[in-house]
Amino acid sequence: MDCKASVNIGDYSRGGKTRGDHRAADHDMGCAEKHTPFGLVDEDGGQLRLTFGSSAKTSDFIVDSLEAWWESLPEWERAVTKHIQIKADNGPESSGKRTQFLKRMVGFADATGRTVQLLYFPPYHSKYNPVERCWGILEQHWNGAKLVDAETMLAWAESMTWKGIKPVVTLCRKTYEKGVSLSKAAMREVEARLERNPALPKWDILIRPA
Repeated sequence: MDCKASVNIGDYSRGGKTRGDHRAADHDMGCAEKHTPFGLVDEDGGQLRLTFGSSAKTSDFIVDSLEAWWESLPEWERAVTKHIQIKADNGPESSGKRTQFLKRMVGFADATGRTVQLLYFPPYHSKYNPVERCWGILEQHWNGAKLVDAETMLAWAESMTWKGIKPVVTLCRKTYEKGVSLSKAAMREVEARLERNPALPKWDILIRPA
């Protein structure tokens, strides 16, 4: 999983050649509407899920998107899934030290009844995260298109393919509060639920459901 840089909505060229006989703005100052893409790709099946958030990129946005992915799975797939392994870079909203993210992930494990393993790529190695290749394909696919509104953005995202499969694309209009964190006392309770790999305590975290 990974979050990408916000997509500016408007009459912008975004560094590419604009399709059609018209021009795009070469500056995006004062952009009023932005959407943050969250991507989750299933390495086994190749299914990509993209959630475009209209609010801030936060731990709650990421975990809400994970929960929506889990709920969207067919019942038989949830039944045979006993262990959920998530690979991510060590971004500030989902790192192995982010208190709100870890609290929400403990809740995710409890709600699903599944063991969750968080595996992090070390700094400057996020390019090895498989979802980064999906971002590259998306950029190539819509490069030069003017994303003048959210509907156009979603349509372009839906028309790309990854390993021959079109992504599941959703738009999240929920407003998220930035800077949410736990007190030290509350974090001690969360930390008690985390099984950190002694050799890689920041990079490999196991969470068992209560």
